[in-house]
Amino acid sequence: MKHLQRLNKYFIKYKWHFILGTLFTVFSNYFGVQMPRYVQLSIDELKATGLSNELNDALWLAVRIGGLYLLLSVGKGFFLFLMRQTLIIMSRRIEYDIKNEVFNHYLSLDTAFYKRNRIGDLMNRISEDVSQVRMYLGPGIMYSINLVVLSVMSIYQMFQINVTLAFFALLPLPLMSYLIYRVSNNINAASKSVQEEQSRLTTIAQETLVNIRLIKAYNQNEASQHKMQGAAETYKGKSMRLVLINALFMPTILLLIGASTLIVIYVGGVLTESKQLSLGAIVAFLFYVNNLTWPFVSIGWVTSIIQRAAASQQRINEFLATEPTITNPTKIPFKFEGNVRFSSVSLTYEDTGIHAIKNLSFDLDQGSQLGILGRTGSGKSSVIALLTRQIEANSGAIEVDRQALNSINLYDLRKRIAVVSQDVFLFSDTIRNNVTFGCSEPVDDATVIEALKMAHVWHNIEEFPEGLDTLLGELGVNLSGGQKQRISIARALIRKPALLILDDCLSAVDTETEEVILNQLNQLPYKPTIITVSHRISTLRNCQNILVLEEGSMVEYGNPQSLLDQKGQYFEMVKQQLNESPNT
Repeated sequence: MKHLQRLNKYFIKYKWHFILGTLFTVFSNYFGVQMPRYVQLSIDELKATGLSNELNDALWLAVRIGGLYLLLSVGKGFFLFLMRQTLIIMSRRIEYDIKNEVFNHYLSLDTAFYKRNRIGDLMNRISEDVSQVRMYLGPGIMYSINLVVLSVMSIYQMFQINVTLAFFALLPLPLMSYLIYRVSNNINAASKSVQEEQSRLTTIAQETLVNIRLIKAYNQNEASQHKMQGAAETYKGKSMRLVLINALFMPTILLLIGASTLIVIYVGGVLTESKQLSLGAIVAFLFYVNNLTWPFVSIGWVTSIIQRAAASQQRINEFLATEPTITNPTKIPFKFEGNVRFSSVSLTYEDTGIHAIKNLSFDLDQGSQLGILGRTGSGKSSVIALLTRQIEANSGAIEVDRQALNSINLYDLRKRIAVVSQDVFLFSDTIRNNVTFGCSEPVDDATVIEALKMAHVWHNIEEFPEGLDTLLGELGVNLSGGQKQRISIARALIRKPALLILDDCLSAVDTETEEVILNQLNQLPYKPTIITVSHRISTLRNCQNILVLEEGSMVEYGNPQSLLDQKGQYFEMVKQQLNESPNT
């Protein structure tokens, strides 16, 4: 239960739901436990009346007894309805709060966290794990309260009727408690194992669906099916083990309850023969034992719910305990103008030990354009991640507008930066909503169209029957690679950023389209600072300076002509690409 203690704050938040639900449980069970006692008195009175009075009087007594019994049933049902309306609604509201808490924590974590964790596992925590916790907060809490209240009231009434018979009727309870204690540990271990396997199953399904085109292209349908089937078999096996524990547990409880019933009938009959107990008292006892049947049978079910919830909440707690390594250091407003300075910056990735950046220094003035060139793995994307503070440098200093990057308002900085990456992500939404995704204020269609024109893609979109209202498939599957890249450029331009980062985002367009886009960027009225990352020389034609990286180190830096004169790595790359594409 220690893992579920984190939920106590929600019981405080919804204390009136919890208090009223408990009171309604007490009222409902009060009417319920009065019914057997009323049956006892009615049977004894009816027996006496039937022997001494006429038949009509006995029938009238029976009608009166039946009517009062019906009123007690209505009272019990009414408060039972209110009990469910308060406690179950409380659990749904807490579920809503937990999902928001988990999702908000997802948003606060840095990219390093997502590199260490599988997306399927994260999805399972916010869906299946939270659902298991809600079952504890709703039915688990409700039936636990009902068990305690009904047991206390029923046992009290049983002792009021006859102490000896009550003692014998409750004799199996210690054995039942011992069985519950022993089985709960097994349920807990099995529940945790099932939840972990379900996360793995979700991850495999998610990866398969996201990469379905790759799987079909490489004819890996059968291999993917075997992988999913193997995970499903493991999940089924662990689930069956949990089902087996519950299947053995419930009949055992029913057997012990049945033993109580037999004891009541036998001992009650002996006491009746000796005139120590009336017939109505035996019937009332049977009612009370029957009332206790479901609460004690539900112990196994509630125990399973609690153990599943504890296993799920433990996984949620472990995740919520993860602190982001990159946080916003201040709330002081900051308006980024576009000046950047790297001073002896070095970066080593902890997970792999790769030295991505080594003692890198350069200056970038507001409104200027810098090209970053290098082969795969040279550190180009790491520079961008450092500048946008997705990751932290191990040493050196990064300054923006002459202030340390890790000392300014991170949210204000990112509002003024627009990044267009090579791996374009488009939402399953309209083109309009995809373009205006990063805008903090409403944008009219004219502004959207202007951004699309600057990205040289409007002439394609206006041919679509729905225009800006065209719904894109998942990841933009109904667009070409070049169209997706250009829409992502429009999404960046519409924000009018102070710093525009183009991370190899023109790789899927032809050289003619590339030239049009680069000319448009060169004529932007607000003159942002532009960093263009590319492996293609033609993409860097408008850059005043070019930074050439090799294994994380700066090997060349300067304007294009000076780099050509040096006849170093930049010169060799230009010559190589000219030989490959004479028209470049």
